[in-house]
Amino acid sequence: MTSGTSTDSTTGIIRVLLADDQALLRSAFRVLVDSESDMQVVGEASDGAEAVRLARSERPDVVLMDIRMPGTDGLAATREISADPGLAHVRVVMLTTFEVDEYVVQSLRAGASGFLGKGAEPEELLGAVRVAAAGDALLSPVATKGLIAKFLAQSDGSDDGTRAGGAHAERLAALTVREREVLVQVAGGLSNDEIAERLEVSPLTVKTHVNRAMAKLGARDRAQLVVIAYESGLVRPRVE
Repeated sequence: MTSGTSTDSTTGIIRVLLADDQALLRSAFRVLVDSESDMQVVGEASDGAEAVRLARSERPDVVLMDIRMPGTDGLAATREISADPGLAHVRVVMLTTFEVDEYVVQSLRAGASGFLGKGAEPEELLGAVRVAAAGDALLSPVATKGLIAKFLAQSDGSDDGTRAGGAHAERLAALTVREREVLVQVAGGLSNDEIAERLEVSPLTVKTHVNRAMAKLGARDRAQLVVIAYESGLVRPRVE
């Protein structure tokens, strides 16, 4: 399975896997997703282990993953999915009860494309699925950026954070000056169009720089680029 396509190549339908231990929520999400002409629910999981099994058997484009589930939680499941080369095309969107969640940054580090609060409006959730399937944007950019800054600042003294930061800093040396400039803007939550306007280049040029930075840094998507920018010290969390 290659990562070059984000939807079923024959139908153009975005295949969605639902993972939540609450059956009522899964049912609500199923009705919402299946009501869209360009989406289809291909499976439901009540825990992380089942989510991983279904991801491997159903090959979804997007997994809506609850962070907290009994047994294997969403964080462990996301880490397992992102580590599987056969699931390189799968994008995970974490679902959390609260906007401020201590597991959000861990989820992004584990390979999630972003997160949404369970209280998000239907159109926001559907938009998140489409954005994740496209693989070219960060979800809830303002909230995600704030959480990343907050929790990375709190975890600066951890061994894991130090090692990750050092490794990312070394890889930053492979970026061109322009790629680093673009990475700083991505970490600021800007879209390709906004970055293009700020740097006075075309959106296509920005997209090329973003893709090259992702390849050089081993990032799956823009969400991980933001984490790398903070962990490496390229961007510093603001002190409010």
